[in-house]
Amino acid sequence: MWDAIITLALAEDIGTGDITSSVTVPAGTQARGIILAKSAGVLSGLEAARATFHHVDPTLRFTPRLADGDRLAPGQTIADVSGPARSLLAAERVALNLLQRLSGVATLTAAYVAAVAGTQARIVDTRKTTPGLRLLEKAAVRHGGGFNHRFGLAGGVLIKDNHLAAIGGANRVRRAIQQARAGAPHTLRIEVEVTTLDQAREALDAGADIIMLDNMDLATMRAAVAEIAGRALLEASGGITLEHVRAVAETGVDLISAGALTHSAPALDISLDVSLEG
Repeated sequence: MWDAIITLALAEDIGTGDITSSVTVPAGTQARGIILAKSAGVLSGLEAARATFHHVDPTLRFTPRLADGDRLAPGQTIADVSGPARSLLAAERVALNLLQRLSGVATLTAAYVAAVAGTQARIVDTRKTTPGLRLLEKAAVRHGGGFNHRFGLAGGVLIKDNHLAAIGGANRVRRAIQQARAGAPHTLRIEVEVTTLDQAREALDAGADIIMLDNMDLATMRAAVAEIAGRALLEASGGITLEHVRAVAETGVDLISAGALTHSAPALDISLDVSLEG
């Protein structure tokens, strides 16, 4: 998957060639680039950046000064790149795009993790990722101290509101869980999304392993925690913001899933400064 992601990104950016560099930079020119953090954050995407430079030109030398998951300070050197100037310039934008995007995800995740410190809640991601970049964005969540939910639809049973709507009829939560238990591999947990305390009770009675409390207010979450009493994992979800994630964690839920980690993370400011080598 690494190759496919990088190949597509480079094809999109370079196309048939870097015209500007080919007409302005003499062939054979050697250069050195320093990748710098311009703002504080958490690093992610280092290996993707390395692979991008090597994909463009295997003779480029990429020397990391940090590792994914490291904290960044403004002005800190992330890595050095050296070799043919034309190659370095051709790879620059894609490598920086990946570093900026993934470090932004890691940085926002770290802020969520810090906000719930001291509670039992784990911060987890969702499938609300950039198409094609899920592998890298979920790694970035881990670099920020968060945890991964299922990677894709094959990774677990998660019965959501639209599944329940498609099933229809009375006792749909119970019936959905029973059908999932009968048809899914025994190694997979069964999770169901509920919006009321009555649905949470129904899910527990039907044997759900994980109950997702979707868009519940804090009082209802606390009531669910008290009533479920550890007999199933409880996951809070729906519009979780950095401003109120602490209050959600303090209800006693086990997991807090936030789509914002990947769909709303701002890119971290990272640059590449190039100079002639030698």
